Amino acid sequence: MSKISENSRATIDDVAERAGVSIATVSRVINKTGQVAEATTIRVWDAIASLDYSPHAAARGLASRRTNTIGLILQDISGEFFSPMLRGIEAGTREYGFDLLIHCTHVAGNDEPRLSHPLGEHNSDGIIIFNESLSPNEIRRLYRLQFPMVLLHRSPPDGLGIPYVGFENKSGARKLIDYLIDERGYRRIAFLSGPSGSEDSHWREMGYRESLAAHNIEFNPDLLAMGGFNEAQGQAAISQLLKRGEPFDAVFAADDDSAIGALSALKEAGLRVPEDIALVGFDDIRPSHYLTPPLTTVRAPIETAGREAVRQLISLIQTGKAEREILLPTELIIRRSCGASE
Repeated sequence: MSKISENSRATIDDVAERAGVSIATVSRVINKTGQVAEATTIRVWDAIASLDYSPHAAARGLASRRTNTIGLILQDISGEFFSPMLRGIEAGTREYGFDLLIHCTHVAGNDEPRLSHPLGEHNSDGIIIFNESLSPNEIRRLYRLQFPMVLLHRSPPDGLGIPYVGFENKSGARKLIDYLIDERGYRRIAFLSGPSGSEDSHWREMGYRESLAAHNIEFNPDLLAMGGFNEAQGQAAISQLLKRGEPFDAVFAADDDSAIGALSALKEAGLRVPEDIALVGFDDIRPSHYLTPPLTTVRAPIETAGREAVRQLISLIQTGKAEREILLPTELIIRRSCGASE
């Protein structure tokens, strides 16, 4: 098998050899002419990605030919968070006269998310990458191709000047915990984190810790559990905390989905919210106002962030320029779950 040196540029012959197909098949896949089996198509795109092959047609497209389409890469679309986000992105693409392609990477276990599906530089003018849906290596590959990208709810890998749109997570969480301590008198506040690697969860935890420190309350790692931005995980996390017997008088869930799960676990244990234990969340998704009791939370501009990501991407496509970092402000929403009267 031939090898590609670091200084040489991969050719269509190299792609064909790596994928175990003919050059004609590679050409049909790239140019979308003729019928090619799905498994073969995926194998060819995998070879293209692993070799950093940039077809001349794609290179011309980056410079001049436009598909008038942008792509959205995410891991899945489960949970209440995604409806307003997708609404904002769709509204933005429609406003600018672009079409939208969506691809879910469906990453499981320790697999590395990558563009094994043909969505990216070959059939769109730019992409929005949500959270951890693509690996840093794949993002670097696209960056080397000078392909327009905007990251949504994640910062770029070190050294890459890729625009980023997110929330003011730390300040929002800080205001929430300050309120629980100063206005409601809670001091033993459990924290349900998001999934490992989530920057939103990291900064919300930093706001939580910052508030505790400002009030001379020692951080207790026994009050930290994984809520996973997921209702079932939030429910399981609170059930485990209760079984361990570590006392707490309030729960801060890093998102409203895990807060809903926490509420179920507390009620199953015969505990009243907020009379026995207060509960707060983050995001202010649609069901939060309709819970019993309604959920105190931090309102994040989810739909606005989606529209802003589109706006920055279109600017990058059309002018080559975009704002490096946009952090949208959040708002504290007080409801009965923390003991307040609405």
